[in-house]
Amino acid sequence: MDKVTVKSVREMKAKGQKITMLTAYDYAFANILDGAGVDILLVGDSLGMVTLGYDDTLPVTVEDMMHHTKAVVRGTKRAMVVTDMPFMSYQVSDEKAMENVGNIMKFTGTHALKLEGGERIVGLVKRMTDAGIPVMGHLGLTPQSILQFGGYGLQASSIEEAQRLLSDAIALEEAGAFALVLEKIPSELAELVTASLEIPTIGIGAGPACDGQVLVVNDMLGMFEKFVPKFVKQYANLRAIIDQAAKDYINDVRGDVFPAGEQTFHMDKETLGNFMEEIDRGLGRK
Repeated sequence: MDKVTVKSVREMKAKGQKITMLTAYDYAFANILDGAGVDILLVGDSLGMVTLGYDDTLPVTVEDMMHHTKAVVRGTKRAMVVTDMPFMSYQVSDEKAMENVGNIMKFTGTHALKLEGGERIVGLVKRMTDAGIPVMGHLGLTPQSILQFGGYGLQASSIEEAQRLLSDAIALEEAGAFALVLEKIPSELAELVTASLEIPTIGIGAGPACDGQVLVVNDMLGMFEKFVPKFVKQYANLRAIIDQAAKDYINDVRGDVFPAGEQTFHMDKETLGNFMEEIDRGLGRK
């Protein structure tokens, strides 16, 4: 299959072909998801919660994102890799943002960067795209603003908020963003935004009318136990499978069942005999 690029992602919208995106944070998962045919792998700052154990995404650093992106890139052949710009890596100033952007692009091999926000980041998005850096936008529930929102509730549910989100979406497209994530907004609004843009929309809790869908892979596989968002469909319960496997291992070791013969290595009889003779001579035995 051909490599997924900015151009091919936009062509998928034009053809009416749905775009698939999942998060990935390490080589192993990237390798599996890429092989399965997922179009875009997002190295999301959600790694702060599902991989690093933080309560939210705010403590994640540029260094964290670079470390995990390098691993995902190494595990990927076909999929496009997109990396989240973490909290305060682009909000302080455009100059500092461009420095962080440059380091992530140069030293990780990622293919694009994702930023949260609308009108307030349009200037930066244009500066990035003018420099040849593909940018994915993110509107609706933006986790880096969780303290401002006061929770993970539905966004843009009023007329004023919906109008602002549509305006932000159009502004991001005009600034050069190649795609836009819409998170936890009414499906009717997502459908309107999708129809209003030439660039593809990728929904998470935004209904079926978006040009594609994204989920946190740990949610989709049932590996994150703290909460399951309403918009998540669990395609497996790996937590239960891993838990049972660990318990079976413990029981086998304690019951002297593992390792068994098929997991054990042996010397051939001649080598073993010679070895024992050497040991006996060394100990002064006759």
